[in-house]
Amino acid sequence: MPSNIDTLVTVFGGSGFLGRHVVRALAKRDYRIRVAVRRPELAGHLQPLGKVGQIHAVQANLRYPASIAAALHGSHAAVNLVGILAESGAQKFDAVQGAGAGAVARAAHAAGARMVHVSAIGADENSPARYGRSKAAGERAVLGAVPSATILRPSVVFGPEDQFSNRFAALARISPMLPLIGGGLTKLQPVYVGDVATAVADAVDGKTVPGAIYELGGPEVLTMREIMEIILRVIERKRVLMSLPFGLANLQALALQFAPGALKLTPDQVALLRSDNVVSDAARAAGLTLQGLGITPDSLEAIAPQYLWRFRAAGQFQKKSA
Repeated sequence: MPSNIDTLVTVFGGSGFLGRHVVRALAKRDYRIRVAVRRPELAGHLQPLGKVGQIHAVQANLRYPASIAAALHGSHAAVNLVGILAESGAQKFDAVQGAGAGAVARAAHAAGARMVHVSAIGADENSPARYGRSKAAGERAVLGAVPSATILRPSVVFGPEDQFSNRFAALARISPMLPLIGGGLTKLQPVYVGDVATAVADAVDGKTVPGAIYELGGPEVLTMREIMEIILRVIERKRVLMSLPFGLANLQALALQFAPGALKLTPDQVALLRSDNVVSDAARAAGLTLQGLGITPDSLEAIAPQYLWRFRAAGQFQKKSA
């Protein structure tokens, strides 16, 4: 089997939650990896994921095209993972997820590199959330610059260090109740970060259909209430699940958008919960899913106990319930 050691892949946003798993998946396939991040001095945790000299971090910012072009010099493939859940300073949705994605794609086209872009199932130009509209704008910009690019749209991603299951587990540790925005009826299809990383690596391998948009979801469609119940079972805590109408949630978000940690909630995040976040029938019919790539997805209930145990009252020393 031929080695990929002579193939250089530049991964934008490779130091984050999804990024470290993508870097690990590419390293296992013997690619040389250049990780393009805003703060390369904080990306040292990636080097042990590969062999000596296989992974190297460089500085790049999606708001500065020159830095993108420099990061892509000599690359054979570009992977864009950069995304934000809330705006901060100059890091705006449109600048990062819209214009920034297009800048990466144009630089990839100029370098003759294969383009893989990770978006989100919530990408929709008519979305009530600016997050969703900016993701849709990014997809248009990517395909406009590189029509053969692969777009991957995951549902909500879970795994160690995520900002989803860990966030609610942390909230359950300090609060006697957990809010169910909109009654907790919104449907999600949580997908394991390792499965998404495998799909990205497959796209870099060239196993995906050029120009296609893949939708990545886990094996189960769950409501927010069902997800909260799973998390509470895993961390072995009993909490009141309180329904919170969208209107009231939006009012609370006006203040909580400035809160730290697990308490943070933005109006944009409330708007996202007004729509289900699941793989479409069209994507399933066309085989543009994890299963279509030959990947059997792992469930939240199977994976969460491996990392959420730290939120139990006694952590790893908690006695298992009968």
